[in-house]
Amino acid sequence: MTQHSSETLATFAATLRFEDIPETVVRRAEDLFLDWFGSALAGKGARPVEAIERFATTMGPGGDAEVLISRRKTTPLFAAMVNAASSHFAEQDDVHNGSVFHPAAVVFPPVLAVAQALGSSGRDLLVAAVAGYEVGIRVGEFLGRSHYRIFHTTGTAGTVAAAAATGRLLNLSPEQMLHAFGSAGTQAAGLWEFLRDAADSKQLHTAHAAAAGLTAAYLAKDGFTGARHILEGPQGLAAGMSKDADPARLTDRLGQRWALAETSFKFHSSCRHTHPAADALLQVVQEHQLRPEQIARVTAHVHQGAIDVLGPVVDPQTVHQAKFSMGTVLGLIAEFEQAGMKEFEHEFRQPRIAAFRDKVSMQLDSEVDTAYPVRWIGKVTVETSDGRTLNGRVDEPKGDPGNTLSREELEQKALRLADFGGAASEVEMRTAFSRIWNLARTERVGRCFD
Repeated sequence: MTQHSSETLATFAATLRFEDIPETVVRRAEDLFLDWFGSALAGKGARPVEAIERFATTMGPGGDAEVLISRRKTTPLFAAMVNAASSHFAEQDDVHNGSVFHPAAVVFPPVLAVAQALGSSGRDLLVAAVAGYEVGIRVGEFLGRSHYRIFHTTGTAGTVAAAAATGRLLNLSPEQMLHAFGSAGTQAAGLWEFLRDAADSKQLHTAHAAAAGLTAAYLAKDGFTGARHILEGPQGLAAGMSKDADPARLTDRLGQRWALAETSFKFHSSCRHTHPAADALLQVVQEHQLRPEQIARVTAHVHQGAIDVLGPVVDPQTVHQAKFSMGTVLGLIAEFEQAGMKEFEHEFRQPRIAAFRDKVSMQLDSEVDTAYPVRWIGKVTVETSDGRTLNGRVDEPKGDPGNTLSREELEQKALRLADFGGAASEVEMRTAFSRIWNLARTERVGRCFD
């Protein structure tokens, strides 16, 4: 009997073995885990993250899973919830271009928490992470561009990704995994409306997705059933949340195409939709040695998704909202040649940055829009105060697989993020790095911090 798409995807996730995964993909999974680890630490002290941590402290009994920002031990459910919220705060967590999905923030929190609780091996952790990435990315691609216009894909597809990752650690059967998908998908949620109000919902999206997916997998292990066609069924996710869903994307070259290896690291501490233009402007600024006062106007040539997500942010009132303001990001690039955590924290409301923001506009570009979301091309036109018109173009933003970060760069990024939040010392981080690079040889996953 021929399997339907959801069933094929669930079977893949349930039966994936370490030996099935190419070594290069395993190494990339380690890189992504370290990158996520730094982002999770950067959320320490952030008001919405600390609120979710207080909620977890109130609701969650003790356990063996680790909340990274407080080093408190709790149940896997609440550790996954807090770590997911924390890792999505700094806007430094990874992104898969084609699905416009942030896998790490919803995959690694439940994977780490459950592995710690079960005493799983490092290999088990890595296999579960790969399963979560492969499933979540394909669900995001399946839901398509129309979905992302209204829904935050990391909050929706993220529930299924978390279920796949957790389910693999729990050794669910293919049938149980399919039920986990059903229970996860029926909880999928996350709307972009929060951006208009500078609300805290983005951290709740990842916290909920990680917790909902974990819950779905544990329930499936206990015989709880879910919709068998939750993704492509007549009243499933696509029916309610998409106008251009493509079921073929769910099973696209399973076991041959490793979507995890296509995932990009974020270089700038801002929404990924700002990165291509930021890199293109940086190119122009450095090539022509421009100062901000020499720039009269910047036009960022973008895809429609950038306009949909960034367009509502006209006058950012918080650091987090500023990370979704194209004008603010480009102002920081023009002023400091970088848009990192400290630049946002201390400079986003400075008069000179606000003044630069008013010089920036976004314009839909047919080439950029056609290439998106598989490719995120950066194009800017810069008009100078002395009458010149300068153009910048970047075909692969910094952090994309073809322009990736080295392990040394990833470590330096993680050190900056941990330092920003005051979450760990350099010595502690170096020890954690060593553990992460040796995950495939680790017999039992323990605490990240002793």
